[in-house]
Amino acid sequence: MIVFCGYANSDVTAAVPALPAAGQRIQAVAVERGDGGMAANAAAAAARLGADARFAGAVGADALSTAFLDTLAADGVDVSPTRRNAQLTTALVLLTPDGERSIISQDDDLDGTDIAEAARQAAGGWLYLDGYRFPDAASVLPDSAASVLPDRARVVVDLDGCETRSAAIAALGAAEHVVLGRTQATALLGDDDAWAQLAQRHDVHVVVTDGGRGALLVPPEGPPQQIPPIDVSVVDSTGAGDCFVGAYCTELARDASPASAARFAAVAAGLSCTRAGARAGLPYRAAVLSRLEAGGSGPDTGSPGKERTPCDAS
Repeated sequence: MIVFCGYANSDVTAAVPALPAAGQRIQAVAVERGDGGMAANAAAAAARLGADARFAGAVGADALSTAFLDTLAADGVDVSPTRRNAQLTTALVLLTPDGERSIISQDDDLDGTDIAEAARQAAGGWLYLDGYRFPDAASVLPDSAASVLPDRARVVVDLDGCETRSAAIAALGAAEHVVLGRTQATALLGDDDAWAQLAQRHDVHVVVTDGGRGALLVPPEGPPQQIPPIDVSVVDSTGAGDCFVGAYCTELARDASPASAARFAAVAAGLSCTRAGARAGLPYRAAVLSRLEAGGSGPDTGSPGKERTPCDAS
């Protein structure tokens, strides 16, 4: 069982010819609304991949919030832990023809009480948190050494959204696993050697995603392991990072090793980029296993017109 605590968003996506520079005005080719949010996307990905996924977010009592939760439930997510006396936040997404995007997100109403309740519900299982919850979430969670006890939730943190080094360090202390993109990892935590030192100091697995170069798994002990990407025709990278983390959590909950979980997640994230929208391309378990069995965890150099998937997109 995995409880996903974090963002639920109504995404407004504008298809644009290029991302605008400061002060530049551009014309959108199309504007569409869809469901999103880091935790909600990750929960949907996990449910499609066979996990017992539960969403503990904060939305409103309005029709749009109800429709949002209904869509999650249709993917197999248990939405009963979600608080309904808040609001469904909005995210503005700018998407270019080559699948790159920029996101402007609205702050939500989740607080420490919500996180503590999600941790209680996840007892004996896994708890996902996004990086926006730190450093505050650390005060309501046990440290990573205590989280392996049977009555504690085992914590995975997607550090996307984390803004300061102190917040990132707090997450490392509370989690067994953290996932973040290479650019953010460098800005907040330093170089590869620093990641290894922090992983050992906090007894945490650090997964650094790196776009078309795959990911790097930095364990608390032993050498880092390179996780290869897959090659796909990228339509939209929105939500690929959320898919990666959802898939990673799914495999950890199935008692897979972190390396095996990361390889599975890289394939799932790659497949998620092949359709437009944060969730439209989320794959089902059979598709990921088929790609893995076909040797699809590495590049498919014989297929023209393909790109290595950006696994650190959110």
